[in-house]
Amino acid sequence: MNSPATSPVEERLRAALAARAALVTSRDLRRDPPPQGRRWGTRRVASVACAVLGTAAAAAAVCALVLLPDGPVTPVPAPPARTPAVTGAPSTPAPARPSPSPPSSPGGPSVSEPRPVESP
Repeated sequence: MNSPATSPVEERLRAALAARAALVTSRDLRRDPPPQGRRWGTRRVASVACAVLGTAAAAAAVCALVLLPDGPVTPVPAPPARTPAVTGAPSTPAPARPSPSPPSSPGGPSVSEPRPVESP
């Protein structure tokens, strides 16, 4: 083992490593456990839970904005289309007078003819 290029320090180091290696047996060596894949840590579970809660909150906000009415619960009545005219009670019904009618179109009376409005 002594070669001209080896030093006494190198020989002592080789002898110490060989002695130490002789102490290791097959019982001292153990197998590593097989890989289990990625584990779910507390941090990962918390991030998934926050993402799910955020999505649920956003969906609830959209539903609330779309489905809830903008105004009060009871609807406000719409104003009349025009102001009602004040009419007095007729004292005596006027007899119907035949009026000269212009030639009517085959579709019925024309739109420009005024019609009397009867009050109840």
